[in-house]
This record gives sequence, structure tokens and C-alpha cells, in this order.
Amino acid sequence: MIRSAFAESSTRALKRSLVATTTPRPQAVLSRAFTSSSSSATATAEAQSLASSIYTSPPLHPTAATSTTPSLPAHHRATLASLLRVDHSGEIAANTIYAAQAYIFSSPLRNDATAKDLTLEMWESEKKHLKVAEMLLRQHRVRPSALNPVWGALGSLLGGVTAAMGREAAMACTEAVETVIGEHYDDQIRHIDEVLASFKPEVKEDLPESAAAASSATASAPVNDAATAEALKSIETLRGLLEEFRDDELEHLDTAVEHDAQQAPAHALLSAVIQAGCKGAIEVAKRI
Repeated sequence: MIRSAFAESSTRALKRSLVATTTPRPQAVLSRAFTSSSSSATATAEAQSLASSIYTSPPLHPTAATSTTPSLPAHHRATLASLLRVDHSGEIAANTIYAAQAYIFSSPLRNDATAKDLTLEMWESEKKHLKVAEMLLRQHRVRPSALNPVWGALGSLLGGVTAAMGREAAMACTEAVETVIGEHYDDQIRHIDEVLASFKPEVKEDLPESAAAASSATASAPVNDAATAEALKSIETLRGLLEEFRDDELEHLDTAVEHDAQQAPAHALLSAVIQAGCKGAIEVAKRI
């Protein structure tokens, strides 16, 4: 009990530290997973406030921020391509993890309706993430990872094995994965801020000294032409998406902890193995 309380406190401290580094979404959005909407109008307004809505519910006339490939310097282009490629691979893996877990929890092997419902709920947001990630690859003309079939197979294996071990192990899998992914998204947001700082001097003032110096060394011309303005809007939109997706993943982490992730057999070992695998996959997907 003492270990569980300490671990849960540490997990929540991690979430607070991650979210504190960037501008949070409106409180109504952050709490949507834990409170029911008072009306369909409230739910609709909440959905429309999400950064992803510009992709999932596009306006009649698409904006340049979501329909054109921004013109960026080569080094920023390389950063963006790596970022989008690894995120797309991660969403493929996440979807196959949840698909396998939902299958096992629906089967005679486990037949756990509560775990199945939790899995399906978290899977819904991952489906949205994957849809948007695919659209971003097309918009920015980034090739997907050549190893996506491998990531999908590994995700299915991880999801199936942890679900077969029981609800606690499946939740421990979610906790471990989302801890790594929350940190990963936060790193990506910092990289995007460096790109934005090359367009907008006021962003540079909020960066760490080393990052601000790097952005100054590669600063682009001021926003004084249509192409640069479109690129800026596109990158700002991407930043909002990364914040939204990070917050979704941290909500999944909370859900896992609240449903006994830390009571899984060999929790520390299981978490360490899964987190190491996630970090390794991220580094490979950036390049291949």
C-alpha cells in the first residue's frame, strides 16, 4: 500500500511537471474524461475547442495551415519530418496495443467487461490521433517509417500479452507507455518552440538560454510575406496538436493508475522493460 501510494504520487508529479512546461488547454477540455457534459451543446463546443478539430471536422474551405506544405529551412524541415514520422509510428503501435487488449478482454481467456470498456474508451482517442497523424504526413510530404509493420506487430504482441496477464498488467502497460510518450511530446513541443522562435522573436524570450541561442543562429526573415505567414500558421497549428495529444496521453496515464496499474505482478520490472522498448522504438522510427 505504501509503495502504491508513493508511485501514484510520483506519477501525478510527473504529469504536473510535463503540463507545466507548456500552455495548457482550457480546463473544460482537460477534465472532459472525468466529467459528463451537461448537454450536447456543451460537448460540441468542447470538441470544437480542440486543436485536432481543424483536421477531424475541417471547415468548408480548408486553411493554408492544414492544406499546404510550409516552406521551411532544411534543418527545420528535417526536424519536422522526424517528428511527424515517429508520431505516426507511435499511433500505429498504440492502436494495435489497444486493439489486442480489447480482443483479449472480450475473449473467454479473460472476459473482463470493465477492462474492455476502459480499453475501448482510451482506444477512441488513439484512433483520432492516428487519423490526424496520417493527414499530417500527407500535408507535410513526410514518408512514413519503413518499419511501421514491425511497430504494429510489436504493439499487438505487447497488448495481447499484458491483457492475458490481467487487467492490472494491461493498465501497467498503459502507464509505462504513456509516461514515455508524455515526456516525448513535451520534448517535441520544445523543438517546435525553437522553430517558432526563428519566426517570432517574442517566442525566443520564453525559451531556455541554449535553445534561444540556437534559434538566433538560424533565424529566418521576419514574417513579411505570404509564404512565411503560412508556414508560421502551420507550425503553430502543429504545436496545438502536440499539446492536445500529450494531454490525452496523460489522461490515459491517470486512468491506468486509478485502475490498479501499480498492483500488476512485477510492476517495476514490467514498466522498465516497456519504457526501454518505447524509447528505443522512438529513436529508430525517427530515422527509418
